[in-house]
Amino acid sequence: MSKKDDENPLEDLQKQLKHLLKNKNVQVAFAPFMNAGVSGDDAEKADDSGSSGESDELEEGKSRDERLAGIRNFDRKPKEIRDYLDRFVVKQEQAKRVLSVAVCDHFNHVRRCIEEPKLANREYMKPNLLLLGPTGVGKTYLMRNVAKLIGVPFVKADATKFSETGYVGNDVEDLVRDLVKAADGDVELAEYGIIYVDEIDKIASESSKGGRDVSGRGVQINLLKLMEETDVNLHSPQDMMGQMKAFMEMQKGGGKPGKSSISTRNILFIVSGAFDKLAENVKRRLSLSRIGFGSSEEQSADARPVSEFLHQSETRDFIDYGFEPEFVGRLPVRVACDELTGEDLASILLSSEGNVLEQYRSDFAGYDVTFDITEDAIRKIAEKAAHEQTGARGLVTVLERTFRDFKFELPSSAIRSFDVDAETIDNPTDALQDLLESNKDLLDEALLGDVDRFAADFSARHGYNLKFRKPAKVALAKIATKENRSILAICERKFNDFEHGLGIISKRTGKFDFIIDKKVVDDPDKELSEWVVKSFGSSEPSGDES
Repeated sequence: MSKKDDENPLEDLQKQLKHLLKNKNVQVAFAPFMNAGVSGDDAEKADDSGSSGESDELEEGKSRDERLAGIRNFDRKPKEIRDYLDRFVVKQEQAKRVLSVAVCDHFNHVRRCIEEPKLANREYMKPNLLLLGPTGVGKTYLMRNVAKLIGVPFVKADATKFSETGYVGNDVEDLVRDLVKAADGDVELAEYGIIYVDEIDKIASESSKGGRDVSGRGVQINLLKLMEETDVNLHSPQDMMGQMKAFMEMQKGGGKPGKSSISTRNILFIVSGAFDKLAENVKRRLSLSRIGFGSSEEQSADARPVSEFLHQSETRDFIDYGFEPEFVGRLPVRVACDELTGEDLASILLSSEGNVLEQYRSDFAGYDVTFDITEDAIRKIAEKAAHEQTGARGLVTVLERTFRDFKFELPSSAIRSFDVDAETIDNPTDALQDLLESNKDLLDEALLGDVDRFAADFSARHGYNLKFRKPAKVALAKIATKENRSILAICERKFNDFEHGLGIISKRTGKFDFIIDKKVVDDPDKELSEWVVKSFGSSEPSGDES
C-alpha cells in the first residue's frame, strides 16, 4: 500500500476548513460550534475577541456578564422606560406606555424564573406586541431603544421577505439564528433577545378575501411556532452548518458538545405594520353599527386620521383581515401609533436625541464645516416633511434636498461655517450661490491649499517633491474654477506623465526636488521633455530647486 493510501482521506478537508475558520465572518457565524466544549475562561476570551454584530446594544461596550446580570437583576419600572423613550421618540404616548408595561412584565417574569426555576414550568403567555401605524412614526426606533436600554440582542426583519421566497418552514427560523449572530454567538444571551418583524400586514392570507393564499398563511403558522416555546436548530439544513458541527465534534474528539439549539421561550416578539386597509374595515364596521344614514359622524369619518380607527381595532378585525385566530391570539398586546403632524416633526428636530439633523451636523463635521440653523428654518423643514406623508422619514427627504449641493461644494472651499434660515430651505440653490460668492476669496484659498495636498500626495506615492510657485497655484485654481473641476482632477491630468519623466531625471542627477512654475502648468509635457533632455547633459535639470 502506498504512503498516499495510508493518509487520512479527511486531511485535506480538515486543512481547508481550518483555513476557512480563520475568516472573522465565518467565526461569527459558527461561534456556537467553535466555542462548544471550551472551558469557561476560553469561551469568555472567544466572546470578547469575536467581531461585533450590527445590533445597537453591542455598541455600548458592556461585557457579556454585565448584560446577563442586567437581565437577571432586571428592576426597571414602566415609567422609567417611558421616560427613556421620550428622549428619542416624539409623541406616541400610548404606545410608549403599553410597550413599557409589556417589556417590564416580560423581563420581570424572566428574572423571577431565574430566581425560582420552578416558576418556569407554569403556563405563561408572553406579552408579544402588535404595533399598528403608518410608516415613519417611530415603531422601529421605539424597539431599538428598548433593546438598547435593557442590553439584549435585537433583530429586525420584514415579513415580506418570508412570503416572497416561497419557504414556509425554514426561513422564519433564520430570525432566531440572526439573534444568535447579533449576540456574537452567545446562545444564552440570545435567548433573552427581542425579535421585531415589520410589515406583518403584508402576510395576511389572501384566501380569506376570496383570493389564492400564496404563502401568507404558512408564514403565520411558522411564526406562531416561534412565538410559542420551541427549540430552533442553530444550523439551517440549507447551508453547511450541520456538516460543520459534525466536523467540529469529530475534531474535538469527545469533548463536551455545545448547544445545538436555542429555545424561544424567553424571546420577546414584536410585530408591526401600517394596516391601512384594516383601518378602512374598522371604519366601515363602526359606520354600520351606527343608527341612521348620512349622520354627521359618518360624514366626518373621512377627515379623521387612520390611527383613530386602528385604536379601535378588535380581534375579529384582524381575523377578517386575513390572520389566523391562533396567530392573533399570540399577540395579546396591541397598540396603534399616531400620525406625526408638522409640529411633531419640528419637535423631533428640536428636542429628540440622535435626530437626523445631528447626522447632517456630523456629515459636515467630517469636512470641518459647521452650520447654525434658525427655529424658523426647522419649522419650514417640518412643514415640507409633513407634505411628504412619510412621517419622520420625510425629514430626511427635505434635509437631503436642502443640503446635497452644500455637501458637494463646501468641502472644496475654505468656508468652515454657514447659516441656515427659512429662505435657505425654500431656495437652497440660490442660498448656496450667495454663500460661495460672498466667500470667493476663501474659495480661492481652498483651491490653492488643494494644490499643496496634491503635492504631498505625489511625494508620498512617488518620492518626488513638487514645489509649486504661487503663480502656478493661481493658474491651476483658475483652470479648476473655469472647468468646475477639483484641483486633484486638474493636477492628475496635467502631471500624469511626471512620475516616469522625473524618474529618468532623478536617476541621472540624483535630485528629487522640482520647482513647478506657471510655464510648467501652461505646457507640462513640453517642460518635462526639456528637463529630461537637459538631464543628459547636465547634473542639474532646470526644474530642480537648486
